[in-house]
Order: sequence, then C-alpha cells, then structure tokens
Amino acid sequence: MADERVLVARRSFHLLGIYALWAIISIALAIPAVIYLLLPPRNRKESGFVDATDLDRLPLGQPEEVIFRRVRADGWKVTTENASAWVVRTGERSVTAYAPQCTHLGCAYHWEAGQKCFLCPCHTSTFSVDGKVTAGPAPRPLDRYQVKLEGNRVLLGAIERSEA
Repeated sequence: MADERVLVARRSFHLLGIYALWAIISIALAIPAVIYLLLPPRNRKESGFVDATDLDRLPLGQPEEVIFRRVRADGWKVTTENASAWVVRTGERSVTAYAPQCTHLGCAYHWEAGQKCFLCPCHTSTFSVDGKVTAGPAPRPLDRYQVKLEGNRVLLGAIERSEA
C-alpha cells in the first residue's frame, strides 16, 4: 500500500510537470499572437518630409527631375523606395515640386525643353511650367508635393491633389 501511494505521488508529480510545461509553451506562443492581432502597429512616420535635393542645384525656371529615397511603412513592414518629382525653382527662395504622374491616367510625363512644356507621351497631354493643362485630355493641373526649405535643402512632403 505504501509503494502504491509513492507510485501515485510520483505519477501525479510527472503529470503536474508536463501540464506546467504545456502551460509555459502555450503562453509563450500566445503572447506574440495576441500582440500581433490586437495591438495596432506603431506609427513610424516622423515629420513626413523627405530631403530631396540642394536648392543651389536647381536652375531658375528650369524643371529638374529629382530622385530621392522615401521610407514607407505598411503595418509592420517598412520599405525604402525611390521616388521622383519634377522640381522647379521659381524664385531665389521658392520652389514648386510636381508629382511625376499625369492627371489623365497616371502615365509618366517628361519635360520638353524645346517646347518649354511637360509632355505626357501616352495621350499627348501638355502642361505649362506652372503645371496648368495647355492641351490634351488631362482634366486638371499637375498634382504638387508639399515643399519646405530648410537652409539650402529642399524637403518634399505629401502629394496634394490639384483641383480643376
């Protein structure tokens, strides 16, 4: 009878240890899953403005295509990508930056120096140096980036949709 009680106590001890180990493993797996499902990702967005170019690099009144690096956060995934803008220095300390997509169907346009206009080759929309539609099916002027100057650096923010 005494051996039987020792055997039952030993068996109970081992079962208790197995159950405790299962509980620890379950909690270790559940905590990250609960955090992932229930808590929103942290907003990694800082100021929203990205350093694009140097003001002294831009000729007055002549559009320049500027390629810059932008960090984009999509949930927990953070990607760094190249973005572009057409930047025009309109004065000593003033700059306008246009989004690189045509407002008709989103095609990429380019600057035609000989004609002094932006030209979308897909549907022949043309835009003046100030972004206004001069010809073609484009329904509204070019969209613009928010622009901020810090010293001699040109910083670009979000794209603002233009209105007709």
